Amino acid sequence: MTADRSLSSTVGVGTSGQAPDLDEALSTRLRDLALVDIDALIMGDRAQELVAGFADDVADALREARTRIAALRGQLGGADPLAVLDITPRQRASDAGAAGVDRIRARLAAQADASRALARLTDLAGGLISKLFEADRRR
Repeated sequence: MTADRSLSSTVGVGTSGQAPDLDEALSTRLRDLALVDIDALIMGDRAQELVAGFADDVADALREARTRIAALRGQLGGADPLAVLDITPRQRASDAGAAGVDRIRARLAAQADASRALARLTDLAGGLISKLFEADRRR
């Protein structure tokens, strides 16, 4: 896709390792694309070009969302942090058990953050998919 056909752009993000900024930028892009009125794009002599550019932008944003959603699902995998329930109360009461509290709490917090981001992105992608189908029909 050429730059002159692009209807949206990615919001500038911070340095690497700032996943919330990346998720927020992607969420903003998905929200912005969902606001586009396809009927407004088909008015005028550049209708085909505008609709095609919009469809390309939506498809690109959805591909980016799919990649990020897969990464978030990966963060939810791994060992169950609540497996600590399977050990004896004596083990949990030990010094080693107490040291694990921070680790378990951090893992649960990371999973909660990933779950919230996953829910937000899947919801936004679900709301945008109809725009892609509609734009493809009008190309």
